[in-house]
Amino acid sequence: MMHRFTAKRSVQTVSASLLRRCISSTSQTASVKDTDEFLARLPPFDYTPPPYSGPSADEILSKRKEFLSPSMPVLFRKPLNIVDGKMQYLFDESGRRYLDAFAGIAVVNCGHCHPDVVEPVINQIKRLQHPTVLYLNHAIAEFSEALASKLPGDLKVVFFTNSGTEANELALMMAKLYTGCQDIVSIRNGYHGNAAGTMGATAQSLWKFNVVQTGTHHALNPDPYRGVFGSDGEKYARDVQDLIQYGTTGHIAGFICEAIQGVGGIVELAPGYLSAAYDIVKKAGGLFIADEVQSGFARTGNFWGFEAHNVVPDIVTMAKGIGNGFPLGAVVTTPEIAGVLTRRCYFNTFGGNAVSTTAGLAVLNVIEKEKLQENASMVGSYLKGKLNQLKEKHEIIGDVRGRGLMLGVELVSDRKLKTPATAETLHIMDQMKELGVLVGKGGYFGNVFRITPPLCFTKEDADYLVEAMDYSISKI
Repeated sequence: MMHRFTAKRSVQTVSASLLRRCISSTSQTASVKDTDEFLARLPPFDYTPPPYSGPSADEILSKRKEFLSPSMPVLFRKPLNIVDGKMQYLFDESGRRYLDAFAGIAVVNCGHCHPDVVEPVINQIKRLQHPTVLYLNHAIAEFSEALASKLPGDLKVVFFTNSGTEANELALMMAKLYTGCQDIVSIRNGYHGNAAGTMGATAQSLWKFNVVQTGTHHALNPDPYRGVFGSDGEKYARDVQDLIQYGTTGHIAGFICEAIQGVGGIVELAPGYLSAAYDIVKKAGGLFIADEVQSGFARTGNFWGFEAHNVVPDIVTMAKGIGNGFPLGAVVTTPEIAGVLTRRCYFNTFGGNAVSTTAGLAVLNVIEKEKLQENASMVGSYLKGKLNQLKEKHEIIGDVRGRGLMLGVELVSDRKLKTPATAETLHIMDQMKELGVLVGKGGYFGNVFRITPPLCFTKEDADYLVEAMDYSISKI
């Protein structure tokens, strides 16, 4: 439990320069003895990966630097060479086991190499890998039917893509075609992709290149922690009205938002915001696009993130958890809206690929069979409670937020000023890795732990994660 490794002192305000001195000292990581003692508490798991005989981490890193884009980052000061995975655990080249609380960036919802996903895919690949959607095949038809059954109302027409960016690009174009308008409203701090339209909808300068991006209006972020109106969702929604009234013709194509901002730092929307914004958008003739790329497929304890806000979108986009690691995305909309794509030719060579859609159907079956939605809700609530206990103990934790197993922990060096503790976040992540726990990071300032594990995560896993975070914070 958390009391096994009690902190000797609360974390006080730490400057970046002081932190660098701490990191360079002999106390930068737990002692070997402490680390070994801690790792012995990692929940037992009945799997041993086969021996690895491939290139080392150093060799792979060297090849990456020479042959891959310099834009591709790696986590941790000493990058991990991950060679094996099973359910909520990953294994490095030495066979060391890590508790995965990131799931490939909220992708591996069913768990790594889940047999009920792997086996149908293998069977499909042996028989037929890529027929093209121009021919009939049962895989795409069966998955589209099953996927449509998970959505409310008349949302039953599916178009498959390969990624979330592609899905959001298509959704934005469909909204413009259907309404005859060009203006899109999105939320500041949101992330929707890195292509032309989606980069415009994205509202963080970190992800926006200096290329033409027009027609998108970015509304105030309804962030209960850092936002100007706190948790008053209706006040934030008035900014959507102002943007439409003063920045457009009074009519818009659509409004796109995440139910919980993922890249932005696991930011929940202020209560009442989405339903109020929805009404404003509909009065302006716009379509509501729910970006469920990260929050969908049971991650938040609901099957879809928007379900917590009592709204029904006109278009839903999805990716990541849809295929448990296979390249797959989708746009789901109504028959009427879907009809706009018949005006011209629109085609996606790999969208709806037989192998990927086989994986997608398997994912739905596993989520239902193993009650992963219920588990995400139960374990997520338990973990959030434990993290809030840590917040009471450590001044560096400014906020704990999220739903289900989509949780964020924001670190600040000053709670009153909410000064981002960016350098400390990196150090604590490295320390947690040494203790066998992998988390992601996000937020504009890179000071938020993104905790998005596979949905088979257990309470014992949650306990270990919290212990590792507690111990790592205490060592700053």
